[in-house]
Amino acid sequence: MQKHTKPSEPEWWQRGPVDGVIPELQPVAHALLQARDEINAVVSDFPESHLWIPLHEMASVAFHLQHIVGVIDRLFTYANGQTLSEEQMAYLKEEGVKKDGLTLPVLVKKLNERVDQAIRELKKFQPGTATTERFIGRKKIPTTEIGLLFHAAEHTMRHTGQLLVTVGSVRHFTLDL
Repeated sequence: MQKHTKPSEPEWWQRGPVDGVIPELQPVAHALLQARDEINAVVSDFPESHLWIPLHEMASVAFHLQHIVGVIDRLFTYANGQTLSEEQMAYLKEEGVKKDGLTLPVLVKKLNERVDQAIRELKKFQPGTATTERFIGRKKIPTTEIGLLFHAAEHTMRHTGQLLVTVGSVRHFTLDL
């Protein structure tokens, strides 16, 4: 089992503000960037053959990578006052479904691109709009801009933690690793 060394840089929240992101959304930016860094580090040498293994009824590493991308995409869409597209609904239905071409490098690239896009989107939010009412889904569940963005960060970190545990468990319980 590989041991991951302590990163040379401090965590994102200790590095100061992310340029261009308003103060009330700094924790969102920090969490998304931290998740990206931790995921990239832990899966850097993860075997492709174990990407889809749902060890002990835990979701696979691939599912977590897909789901994080989807969650960020959907919640940022709602935070921008939009509804989900047909493509986003189709993506949601396909999360966790093994497909040819969904390799570890492809999934990690999609994650990195979505986090980078989220940071660009965060830079467009203006001060004083955090409590702007927004709605979730067909039922139009009321929430706020900041509620959606905070939940995108929180949910991303939740699945990052689960991914880290899954990677460690697969490494530990799979003899050929």
